[in-house]
Amino acid sequence: MAIGPTIETERLILRPPRAEDFDSWCAFHADEDVMRHLGGVQGPELTWRSMCAMTGAWTIEGFSMFSVIEKATGEWVGRLGPWRPYGWPGTEVGWGLVRSAWGKGYASEGAAAAMDYAVDILGWDEVIHTIDPANAGSIRVAERLGSRVLRQATLPAPLILTLDAYGQSADEWRARRIKGA
Repeated sequence: MAIGPTIETERLILRPPRAEDFDSWCAFHADEDVMRHLGGVQGPELTWRSMCAMTGAWTIEGFSMFSVIEKATGEWVGRLGPWRPYGWPGTEVGWGLVRSAWGKGYASEGAAAAMDYAVDILGWDEVIHTIDPANAGSIRVAERLGSRVLRQATLPAPLILTLDAYGQSADEWRARRIKGA
């Protein structure tokens, strides 16, 4: 049973998480470098809860992060997409990819498709990306997408972190898309 859409880009398939993604998700959450700016390493128990929360948000909110599948290999390479848990500081398109997928432009490619979805299908007026100021890679992705620091944002418990909220309005995103930038 499909709980949400599948979006294809040139090199990626974005689809709602499935049970078969769990082992890959566990490896993702166990990697210290990957999780450095995403709340820290998590074991299988917390990973299960996180994956189920993201999957359940499809039912509760009608959207959530997608599993990112590399077309060329069929491998799960991360999760990204629209995200707004209760108490979140805004309508976010976030991303997190396995280390082997870094530097390939997948985050920008997938996030652009997710921003299209958030603006065109979900009707969001603003898209943010909450980013640790020390996360140079995610800052580059946000800037490639045309986002800029809008404000500081505090994530709700249990994280309670103050981060930079990069972002842009839906109109800014549409104008950028029309220009082909």
